[in-house]
Order: sequence, then C-alpha cells, then structure tokens
Amino acid sequence: MKVNTLQVENISIKDIDKMLLDASYVSNNEISTTLYLSFLLGKPMLIEGPPGVGKTELAKVIAKSFDRDFFRIQCYEGITFEQIVGEWNYQKQLLHLEAAKNDSKNVDEIFDDDFFIRRPLLNAFLNEKDSVLLIDEIDKADEEVESFLLQALGEKEITINDLGTFYLKNDLIVILTSNSQRSLLDETKDRCLFLYIPYPTIEREIEIVKSKLPDAEDETVSYVVNLIHNIRNLNLMKKPSVRGTVDWVKSVSNMGTRNINDSLKDSIGVAIKTESDKKRVIKDIFDKR
Repeated sequence: MKVNTLQVENISIKDIDKMLLDASYVSNNEISTTLYLSFLLGKPMLIEGPPGVGKTELAKVIAKSFDRDFFRIQCYEGITFEQIVGEWNYQKQLLHLEAAKNDSKNVDEIFDDDFFIRRPLLNAFLNEKDSVLLIDEIDKADEEVESFLLQALGEKEITINDLGTFYLKNDLIVILTSNSQRSLLDETKDRCLFLYIPYPTIEREIEIVKSKLPDAEDETVSYVVNLIHNIRNLNLMKKPSVRGTVDWVKSVSNMGTRNINDSLKDSIGVAIKTESDKKRVIKDIFDKR
C-alpha cells in the first residue's frame, strides 16, 4: 500500500499496526499513532530511546511497508554539510576550466548541477518516488550541522551556495533518531513529532522475538526474555538490546544443550558486550539460579 499525506484518511492506526507487523515489526499504539500523525501533518518524526530498541529498524520497515525508496544519513562526530547534502566535483570543474580557458562564456558553467555530487539529503528531496529519509543518530552531529537541517525539516527546501534552492519533489517522510548523547536544538524538536521508544515490556518483547523467530519454542522465548528483563535491572555499562534478545534465543535454540542456563551462560557474549557486565550478570543472575 502506498500512503501519502493526501491519502491518510484512507488508512487507520490499526492498518498501520498490521502493515508493520507484516514486515516483522511489532508496533504499539504510540508508535503507530505517531506514524499516522506524521502522514497526516507531513511532519518529521524525532525518535529517541536507548540503543537497540528498534529506532533505525522502524525507519527501514516504514519504507518497506509503504513502498517507498529509502535514504539514510548516518551521523557521526565531525560529519559535514558536504557529506549530508553534496559537494562540488572540483576535479571535473578544473578540467572544464582548462578546456574552456579560451572561452570565457563557459566559465560560469562550473557551478551548474552537473558539477555537483549529490549526497543522501539532496537525493531524498529530488527523488521522484515517495521516500523515507533516515537521519540516524542526529545527536552525534554538531549543532552547526543540525542548524543547517532546520530549513529542510521545516520549509522542505534546501539552499546550496552558488547552486540555488531545491524544493521537495515527493511526499517525504523524515525520521531522525537520537540516543540522547546531547540535547538537540529546540528548533529541531519544534519541527518534529516526538516519539520515545523504551525497552519493550516483557509481553511486547516476546512478540518481537516470535515475529523474528517463529519456530522458536514458546518456553525458550519466555525464559530468555524474562532473563533479559532481569539483566536490564542491573547497573550495567550497556544493557542488552532487543536484537541481543533475538540472537540469544536463536543461539540457545540451536546449541542442543539440555540445560538452558548452561547454554545461556556459554553464549552470554551474544547479548552482553563488556567483560565487566559479563562478570556482573554471571554473579548476580546465573550464580543465584
């Protein structure tokens, strides 16, 4: 199903639940409602929450479920305007200048679109097909980069020096994710619908695992998910992600050891990612069982 802001009246929140579930993403009312409102209002979604709760996956699943092209900007410390929007092809410009040195009329052509290398933001804006743009971990980019994005998020246009202003050509859903490493600008928050995705409840996490591993035994899934929730209550450097839960269930389901605790302990590195956390989990969880 293809949905845009003009057709949102033809789809319900329950329809969104089902479409996401068909793509193996277990939603909840808050997630599906926020996505519905994003379609309705044509506003970006800002998704915060701890690492590993499915923020990035949600953006990918939305693109798949609603038959949209997918573009991604992976933010990191030091990312620049050029890496997000695009940059001039200096080598091509120099070659053109050399060829045109006896024809001054052609010199200004080096600032045409043909000499500009497009990056994900501009590609997503100019794509003819409706699209999803994921700006992943925006909190890792500095405020200058975040400030530049305000025009795209609010006015749905991008201005590039010497090239002009580009306007959005498709019904674009923009999704920003943040792990809250720094506080985002108020102007960014004001332009977005806010969604916080915490670690799932036991019931929802069981559903998530079953959607990924439909052949896993119910008893094994329930046991591992409950164990994971006990582990997350510990004071750890890195709490296990939902992805870690899925991988742990898959691991113990295929190890063939009769004692599930032995299998879990032997494969603990699937879900627990630091040595200090591993020692704490073994001491506070496994040694007390």
